[in-house]
Amino acid sequence: MRPVVLVPTYNERANIAPLCAELLRIAYLGVLIIDDNSPDGTGAEADRVAGASGGRVSVLHRTGPRGFGLSYLDGMRAALHAGATHVCQMDADFSHDPADIPRLLDASARADLVIGSRYVSGGQLKNWAFHRVAMSAIANRYVRVITRLPVHDCTSGFRCWRRELLERLPLDGMLSDGYAFQVELTWEAVMAGGRVAEVPIAFVDRRQGASKMSGRVIAESVLLPWRLAARPRVRRL
Repeated sequence: MRPVVLVPTYNERANIAPLCAELLRIAYLGVLIIDDNSPDGTGAEADRVAGASGGRVSVLHRTGPRGFGLSYLDGMRAALHAGATHVCQMDADFSHDPADIPRLLDASARADLVIGSRYVSGGQLKNWAFHRVAMSAIANRYVRVITRLPVHDCTSGFRCWRRELLERLPLDGMLSDGYAFQVELTWEAVMAGGRVAEVPIAFVDRRQGASKMSGRVIAESVLLPWRLAARPRVRRL
C-alpha cells in the first residue's frame, strides 16, 4: 500500500508544520502539499517541512489560476503519476483529524471511495454555531434530494480514493472548482460504478486562519446539483 494524502493550502502557514508532524506519525503515509501561491509564505514553510521529512512530504507549487478544485485535480494527477495506491483528501486547518486516516484506509478494503462523514451514526460537528450546523445539514439534504446520490455527506472533504476508481473518473472534464467540487466528484464516482462507504468522523471548526467561503462558492454550490441532475444517469462501468 502506498497512500498519499493531499493537503491543498492557501494562507495556511501556521498549520503546515503541526499538521505534517501528526500525519507523519502514520508510518506508511506520504504527504503532498498543494500550495495555491499563498501570499503569507505557506509555500516556503511547506518547502522547509518537506526538506526535513526524509522524502515523505513533497510540495506542488501552483502558479496558474487559483482554485480549490484545480488544486485537488493537480494533486490527484501528481499522486497517480507517482504511483500512489490510495489518494486521501483533507483540509489543512485541523477540521479533519489526521488520526482518522487509518480508519479511512482500512475501510477502503471494501470500497473504492471512503468518505469521512458527519451525517452517519457516530458522526458529529464540533464547535460550530447553530446556524452553521443547520446550513451544512440543509445543504447536504438539498444535494441529495436533487441529485439522488446515495450518500449522506456529499460535501465532505475528508476522503480516501482507491487508485482504480480515480483513474476511471473524467478529471479533465470537471465543471466545478469550489466546495461543489466534492459533490461533482461524488457524482462521478457513483456514475463510474464505484463502491462508496461512509465512516463517522468528528468535524471540528478550524484552529487558525479564515474560512475560504465566498459568495461565488455558495452560488456554485447551489447551481451544480441541478446541472448534475440534468445529466443522463448512465453508469460508466
